[in-house]
Amino acid sequence: MSDAAVSVRRYEPHDREAVVLLAPRLEFGVAHWRDAEAVRRAVAGWIDESLANADAEDREVLVAQVGEEVVGVVTVAQRRHFTGEVDAYVGELVVRAEHERRGVGSLLMHAAEAWARGRGLRHLTLETGAANAPARAFYARRGYQEEDVRLTKALGCPPQGSQVE
Repeated sequence: MSDAAVSVRRYEPHDREAVVLLAPRLEFGVAHWRDAEAVRRAVAGWIDESLANADAEDREVLVAQVGEEVVGVVTVAQRRHFTGEVDAYVGELVVRAEHERRGVGSLLMHAAEAWARGRGLRHLTLETGAANAPARAFYARRGYQEEDVRLTKALGCPPQGSQVE
């Protein structure tokens, strides 16, 4: 890792602007047939919700920083699996482009895993786009296994909200 001065700490409200600036990186890897503007709004909403609830007992938002600069964020929360077991769930993991492949993401995931272990949770789950090959490889190298697969078929209908003649 070449970002030797990276530290991971809890999110603080003064980090908001820097974290929000990272959000567009979460748009990568979304299926090409999805509406780009809808994706952008969804990503912004995820970040807003995570930051608004950062102090909740069942979640944590952690930032990575180099010096005084925030270079990454991970959000983790408790979420019930369909089996009834409570898992830890990573909602967002994002690292600034110039800090990728330097261990920042690994440090953030390690911190999320420690948070989950500290709560006695047995699994940490997350989702990423099927087209996001770099993210899928990143998680696979860290021991994450694919558990569910979502299949989608375009039906040729106009987008919701458009008029059908």
